[in-house]
Amino acid sequence: MAPIEDHPLRYKLANELHARPFPSMRAPCAAAYVAFKQPEMAANRDRSLDLAHLQALLDRHGAPHPQPGATHYYGQIGRHWLKWEQHTEFVTYTIFSEGVEDRPFDPRAFDPFPQDWLEDAPGQRVTSVLIRVEKRRTDDEIRECLGEWFVPESLAVSSVLDAAAVVAGDFRIDQNGHMRFAVFTSEGTGQRRVGRIVQRLCEIETYKSMSMLGFARVRSMGAQLTALDTRLIELVETMSGERSEAEATLKALLEISAELETFAAQSSFRFGATWAYEAIVNERIEALREDRYEGRQTFGEFMMRRYQPAMRTVRSAEERLAAMSHRGVRAANLLRTRVDVERSAQNQALLESMDKRSDLQLRLQRTVEGLSVVAISYYAVSLAGYILYPLEEPTGLSKGFLTALVTVPVVLLVWGLIRRLRKAVEK
Repeated sequence: MAPIEDHPLRYKLANELHARPFPSMRAPCAAAYVAFKQPEMAANRDRSLDLAHLQALLDRHGAPHPQPGATHYYGQIGRHWLKWEQHTEFVTYTIFSEGVEDRPFDPRAFDPFPQDWLEDAPGQRVTSVLIRVEKRRTDDEIRECLGEWFVPESLAVSSVLDAAAVVAGDFRIDQNGHMRFAVFTSEGTGQRRVGRIVQRLCEIETYKSMSMLGFARVRSMGAQLTALDTRLIELVETMSGERSEAEATLKALLEISAELETFAAQSSFRFGATWAYEAIVNERIEALREDRYEGRQTFGEFMMRRYQPAMRTVRSAEERLAAMSHRGVRAANLLRTRVDVERSAQNQALLESMDKRSDLQLRLQRTVEGLSVVAISYYAVSLAGYILYPLEEPTGLSKGFLTALVTVPVVLLVWGLIRRLRKAVEK
């Protein structure tokens, strides 16, 4: 049997589904996570710089390099494990360590990331997270830990994955510049499940931070949108005035429409990315299958109260920008119609003026036509007289009489010819 020809991307696409497995973690353990993003045009960045930065870290620990063009990596560096992932706009590093420090959320968990290496990152830190994973304690002990480690006002706690673990976090940046999450795993919770919980916490924080960039974008352009909206309203009101200069108003409207389209073009990618990141945040929280723990707010409730209002603000700004663009286009179309009507009226008046001038020209032409008949007849009679002068002696008629005889026929003939010629031209 002849072999079946495979699509050139078949194996690559199939393997992509298994390229980023969840880590295996056994409590007690810890994770240190950091995400970098270039400040501008991150989606079109030089991705080889991300790979070079990873290789620089691996070289410091004597670890092997990934394959050329790789977008993910998982391997051991020293006594730790490193997971690296390259995404559309950002790149992430996660260090997994066995055991936990005596001091909760000790910043030394970031020691595998050398300080000078962090400073050389091809981008800026979007977020960094410390995750402490312990075996589940008694409820009283957990309550005491939460009170010491987190800010009660914003603390979110829930029992996840059918009581497999209790997760907690306050989504605040500590004095060392890191977010904090705690995971208390129940007896019998598998290593893969612990890894999934840690991975989802990192993803929730990362995609939450990335989607908030849309909120920052909206806040930065809010004053400009308000100013454009005010100008647009004033111009629309001016359109109703009888003394308004339509063409000048149309020019101003087109300028505003151009500015709005520029805003829309510059913000379209950020808005689209915001909705994609928001969807991932909601999906990751839903995947945790949260249950309320001791009456405290869950991660979903925290997002509903603190995060979703920001997303609604972004959505409102996007809709406002679209509405302003539509209003500008409609106003410009109405004003353009008004300009066309005014120009039609001007053209009509011009045509009437041209008709009057044509009528005057026709009258003048007829007047000149009469003079032309006289002038041409004068020369024609003179020529006819030279022809008839030899008949003076045979007929006994004088030159004056002969000239008088041909004058009337010549004038009539000339008049008829000119009239015929004018009719032929006017057809």
